[in-house]
Amino acid sequence: MSVRVTTLPSGLRVVTDAAPHLRTAALGLFVAAGSRHERQTEHGLSHLLEHMAFKGTGTRNAREIAEVIENVGGDLNAETGVEQTGYFAHVLKEDAGLALDLLADIYCDSRFDSQELEREKGVIVQEIGAVEDTPDDLVFDHLSAVAWADQAIGRPILGTRETVTGFDRSAIDAYLRRHYRAGATVVAAAGAVEHDEIVARAQVALASLGLQTAPPPSTAHYTGGERLTRKALEQTHIVVAFAGRAIGEADHDAAQVFATAVGGGMSSPLFQEVREKRGLAYAINAFHWSFADAGLFGFYAGCAGKDAGELMAASLDCIAEATQRLDEAAVARAKAQLKVATLSVLEQPGARAQQLARQLFAYGRTLTLEESIARIDRIDATEVRRAGAAMMASVPTVAAIGRVGKVFTVEKVARRLSTA
Repeated sequence: MSVRVTTLPSGLRVVTDAAPHLRTAALGLFVAAGSRHERQTEHGLSHLLEHMAFKGTGTRNAREIAEVIENVGGDLNAETGVEQTGYFAHVLKEDAGLALDLLADIYCDSRFDSQELEREKGVIVQEIGAVEDTPDDLVFDHLSAVAWADQAIGRPILGTRETVTGFDRSAIDAYLRRHYRAGATVVAAAGAVEHDEIVARAQVALASLGLQTAPPPSTAHYTGGERLTRKALEQTHIVVAFAGRAIGEADHDAAQVFATAVGGGMSSPLFQEVREKRGLAYAINAFHWSFADAGLFGFYAGCAGKDAGELMAASLDCIAEATQRLDEAAVARAKAQLKVATLSVLEQPGARAQQLARQLFAYGRTLTLEESIARIDRIDATEVRRAGAAMMASVPTVAAIGRVGKVFTVEKVARRLSTA
């Protein structure tokens, strides 16, 4: 088996999946700290840290960081999520050690120069503005905010103009001390890598990380609700959602299959009914998000404002019918889609490294390929329908932006489902 995991005395975990036939290596440093770990006054700080990571360390300025990696043809990137933040690099095989040293430098020794900090705050304010100008992105921020009302898990990852512009060095240092600790960190590498070499380098390069246990986030509580935002747009953007399944729940995998079966492709009931048969939307799809202790299932569509009521009625009827009549053929098709997605990750070292890190955070171990496929294969249509029905029985959440006069309220969604 090519996957190896080592836990160092500090609690730092190193996971690798060596693929000797490849000529490039992907490496990442991942920390179990994302937007839901932030206190109210820290909203957006995880994302700001991601931006600032490349702005200079004790030994390199921003230009030198860029040159170190680009001189060897590599690239650096980072990503902030709800539950984790990741910093990663992709390089040639022979430069894997250099990449890990550079990642460790920005992870442990970023300087947060005051001028760079003020400049980057401005960049993020522009990023917030870009989301506000993109309604098919913004509507999901609104969805989260009402699905998990007044909770960190429901707040936008980017933060707000007010919180971002108010951050100072003391806020950054306090957050780093609390969360960027060895036991909350995973080093993940895939492709042309050698496990023992990665472990040895990580042990030295990340020796300065604190040894205390990082605090967990507050427990998520799904509330449901609605947020309808009137705006003069050509399209009305609509998301309807219900309580989904957390990663460790028994019917989590069945919930994933249900979302894929009902709205995961052109042959899905949602696509066929709403787009192909009725021509109500260009884009329509179902989704299932999973977190450590929460989940969200729902569908998104963009349509003309005058068609919003018909679209929502047709979509809700379609999903409700699927909880009763989804057959083995549709489930088999969805399972095949999920298996292709699972196997495709093996062909991309960067995606594979991220997958391994996510598994360690979620399960405390990695899943073998055979186990991942078996989990999908063993699900039958009865389980999938049951999971779908259980999710649809929860309080609805509705978010919409545009001409929302015809958009169903939460109460109307609930009434529609009660008669379906």
